[in-house]
Amino acid sequence: MDQNSWLYEVEDFRADMEDHVAEMDCQYGLSLDTAEDVLTYVKEYNVSSIRIWFTDMLGFLKSFSITPKELPGAFSEGMGFDGSSIQGYRRIHESDMVAFPVPSTAQVLPFRPGGSRSIRMFAKICTPDGAPYQSCPRVILAQNLERLNDHGFSHMNIGPEAEFFYFRDGTGPTLLDQAGYFDINPTDVGDDIREATVFALEAMGVPVEYHHSEVGPSQHEIDIRFQEALRMADNLQTYKYVVKEIARRCGVFATFMPKPIASENGSGMHVHLSIFRDETTNAFYDKNDPQHLSGTAKYFIAGVLDHAREMALVTNQTYNSYKRLVPGYEAPVYIAWAERNRSASVRIPLYKPGKEVATRMELRFPDPTCNPYLAFSVMLSAGLDGFVNKTELPKEMTMDLYSLSNTERKALNIEALPHDLFEAVEVAEASQFLKEALGEDVHGKLIDTKHSEVDKFRLHVSDKDLKEHLLL
Repeated sequence: MDQNSWLYEVEDFRADMEDHVAEMDCQYGLSLDTAEDVLTYVKEYNVSSIRIWFTDMLGFLKSFSITPKELPGAFSEGMGFDGSSIQGYRRIHESDMVAFPVPSTAQVLPFRPGGSRSIRMFAKICTPDGAPYQSCPRVILAQNLERLNDHGFSHMNIGPEAEFFYFRDGTGPTLLDQAGYFDINPTDVGDDIREATVFALEAMGVPVEYHHSEVGPSQHEIDIRFQEALRMADNLQTYKYVVKEIARRCGVFATFMPKPIASENGSGMHVHLSIFRDETTNAFYDKNDPQHLSGTAKYFIAGVLDHAREMALVTNQTYNSYKRLVPGYEAPVYIAWAERNRSASVRIPLYKPGKEVATRMELRFPDPTCNPYLAFSVMLSAGLDGFVNKTELPKEMTMDLYSLSNTERKALNIEALPHDLFEAVEVAEASQFLKEALGEDVHGKLIDTKHSEVDKFRLHVSDKDLKEHLLL
């Protein structure tokens, strides 16, 4: 397919989406709160399929569909399923799980799956007796967020920047273009696909701030506007689904793999984070501090830095994740903080007068393969640990950390993130903090799963192995 005909297909698909969204009256997302609201909408707009979404331990989105006649029962009694077949869920002899759709998460799918009119809702996963299932990632995040109230806070805002690549297909990293940072079309061939993706996200109630081509060729970023943490975790799962599905429908392939091309920058997910005392009071802001950071912010950041090595298994969970976390490709490796220094793992964005609510930290080492519910849980838990224990914030590091020798970094007490997945698993396995943040069950299952992943890659003989060692 030549580029012109491909672009026409993208335009046709975008037009079909716009027509469907207009028919369903959801251009900027639905605003439904109760089961009755959803049932009324389904009937009024002749919705024929309801998709129930939830997430497994590793962050993979799961889904099953029900018909409108089953929806009232789903709200009142839940829908049963086999939890033993879901990664990180129950063992086979205690496998019954129940999914209760959450009405406030109802959104129209802006394209027609199978030609049907469909809505999706996230589910709250429970045990057969109706208790929240303690190993469900969404439940884990919700329960961690409840801890904010114990310390006089109301909520945590999250703003992730999840990067991705477009390739020709799923067989390998065949580039669409050679566009670089902030390039425009026609150099940036992916611009039209991003535009279609932004329309779909907005139609599903996921507000977008901006989008652009990234540093690597065929690499892209769509930034979704900050939200309260649980809603953002839902939005991030929606974002990753929509990015991949729109790409598929446009005839290309999207991947959030952290390092698909050895010689190019990898895809990270910088996470902007702040906590609030109420709807308008940012607990991170202090007008009298030179950096406008409150004591709360400094304790919180210190806690995140203190637990960064333990968090890495959750925020950077794949073997490939650690191929991104190397010096020289803009990925932060060293555990330090600074206002403007992008080589540090935590950056404090520049304060703008009148924008006190925007005071925040930016955690720069996570990547988009993480499970957002678990990642946000450990970020919050680490920060609260620093706040409770009044952990002292280390000295700000303003120099280029990549240019320092190992001896110089050791003299400054700057630690590095785990070198590879094996080290990340070893650190996480010994972490009492991580057991408390995730629960012992999920912690143990995650350790076992990732040990198996390490072994799988350790036993693989690559082309590089053969090239370097065959003649020995």
